[in-house]
Amino acid sequence: MKVFIPIVLVLFTSTLVVGQTTVTEHEITELSRKKWQWMADKQVDSLAQLFGDGARFVHMSGSWGKDRELEIIETGSIHYAKADIHDVVVEVSGNTVMLWNRITLTAEVRGNTVSNEFTVTEIYQWHANEWKMLGMSFSSVRDTHEIEH
Repeated sequence: MKVFIPIVLVLFTSTLVVGQTTVTEHEITELSRKKWQWMADKQVDSLAQLFGDGARFVHMSGSWGKDRELEIIETGSIHYAKADIHDVVVEVSGNTVMLWNRITLTAEVRGNTVSNEFTVTEIYQWHANEWKMLGMSFSSVRDTHEIEH
């Protein structure tokens, strides 16, 4: 009986951690999907709340911080018109989550409509009872690219 109780506690704790990880993965996946819609709709107030103050954004044309990214979205100098999400992988490590999206992004850039295949890396951290995006990086890939699970 003495051995049975610790085994049950370990199994119960493991189930809670796995269950929490699954909930977190789902929550971040949905938050990322909302973020793409907010970007398409130029909802900078929602994005300003999501993006951490020190967040960094890496694009094909450069790298910048939160204020510049919000300005780009608000002015439409890059209009993220539509992100077709093909694949999502989420990895949870404590209060930090990394999410990889394989997307086809249709955007308007300097008056031209363009479509590109990207793997987008997003980093989130649980802070003060909410998720904050710490970074987002676009990597150009071929349409045959797959994210290994």
